[in-house]
Amino acid sequence: MTKTKRMNILMYIVLTIVSLISVFPLYWMLISATNKSVDVSRGTMLPGTALIDNWKSLISQSPVGTAMLNSFKYSVILTVVALVICSLAGYGFEIYHDKAKDAVMSILLLGMMVPFVATLIPLFRMFSSAHLLNTTLGFILPTISTPFLIMMFRQSARSFPHDIIEAARIDGLNEVQIFFRMFIPTMRSTYAAAMTITFMNAWNNYLWPKVMMTQDDTITMPMLVANLTEGYVTDYGVLMLAVLLCSLPTVIIFFLLQKSFAEGITGAVK
Repeated sequence: MTKTKRMNILMYIVLTIVSLISVFPLYWMLISATNKSVDVSRGTMLPGTALIDNWKSLISQSPVGTAMLNSFKYSVILTVVALVICSLAGYGFEIYHDKAKDAVMSILLLGMMVPFVATLIPLFRMFSSAHLLNTTLGFILPTISTPFLIMMFRQSARSFPHDIIEAARIDGLNEVQIFFRMFIPTMRSTYAAAMTITFMNAWNNYLWPKVMMTQDDTITMPMLVANLTEGYVTDYGVLMLAVLLCSLPTVIIFFLLQKSFAEGITGAVK
């Protein structure tokens, strides 16, 4: 056996082990959702027969339908609005480039170093004064535009052919038409990557909704999962079923868009 073959075999063994380690939490979550709490505590690794009982207990304890609907509503609205605003900003920073915009972009990037918890109390007081608590607008405003997404679209805009813009201007298109008719179709992979990141962040967002969503009808799935652990006794079978339901949308989105996600992250343009 040659050295190359030995290296390939070793590489496949390492990749297989890493893949199994990566998939194990998903397997554990799925298996635990079908077992009783005592079996989960014992570390049972085989499927159980308590899935229906766990589901009945979950819907009797928590408003699962309301939480799922709220999470979808907030995440979809935030994703759509954030993509439009951040892509417009990134496009403008690059296409209409000058030194002043570079300075503004540098300030925005510095904002990435400020942790969200440092601005949590001022944000809460501001939104409370504006009567935006327990509202969709209050949920999406703090993250409607992020420096990371703006930087991502700006980097992608650098690979956008400027000759196309000049040709479109000669043909009579205005700047808005160029953006929507030329830039967006060309940057599909970047939009797919940004959509995946934004949707996952919005869906998994816990701290800000927990602070500003105080009514029962505004609960989200991460808040529901956290509420299941606040009692004196935790039913781990029910808890893992809730975690499974909370994880499924982001898993599905990622697997559907993983190819475009990889292309968008690397800045590929077709």
